[in-house]
Amino acid sequence: MDTAPLTITRMELIREEPLLQRLRQTRLRGFGQPLVYEQARLQLRREVDPRTLYPAQNYVLQEDHRRLHTLYALFLQQGVNIFALDGALLFWLRHADGEEEGPIPLTPPVVELSQEPDGRTLPLINDGMHRVYTAMRLGLPMHIVQVEGVPPQWPYYAYPLANGWADVQELAQLPADYVKKAYRDPDNYKDLFRDFNGVFPGIQKQRKRSGLT
Repeated sequence: MDTAPLTITRMELIREEPLLQRLRQTRLRGFGQPLVYEQARLQLRREVDPRTLYPAQNYVLQEDHRRLHTLYALFLQQGVNIFALDGALLFWLRHADGEEEGPIPLTPPVVELSQEPDGRTLPLINDGMHRVYTAMRLGLPMHIVQVEGVPPQWPYYAYPLANGWADVQELAQLPADYVKKAYRDPDNYKDLFRDFNGVFPGIQKQRKRSGLT
């Protein structure tokens, strides 16, 4: 476990409407890179029970969960609940060696109301699974960005887990050849990938010491 002290050196708030406007510019990786949310309805939903949200990924990493727990405590010292953001944050961290990292984007998790083949409509986590998991472990409600009305030809690239969080494993590290998700189109699943990095650079980046996933 990384025990090096971290310091939040500064932060910038992106308010609700600019956040939603940015996310509306999210593109797909394939199919000519269309704006996947151009005709969808985006809204910030407050005080959502994280247990009601469906993961698509079969695992969470213990290290990422611990880091988020640490960031939650750091931000609380500055009067900010990262699970109740009325918008998004850009923040900078200073490590024990003096190195500063940032800006690091932090948004509410993005959750699509996904039309599934069995006829159900499920709140499917697109971005922010570890944030949802950490809030759930802490027993906290959380704000999310809910997306409704995505064109049916562009569903999220993986299916929701059949039993929700009961199917999620907490792992110390990811084994080789681990099956991460059940892809809707295993041969071309990346075409349906939502490129959130295009609107919030670094949001899908794996960080070595202070990352959010």
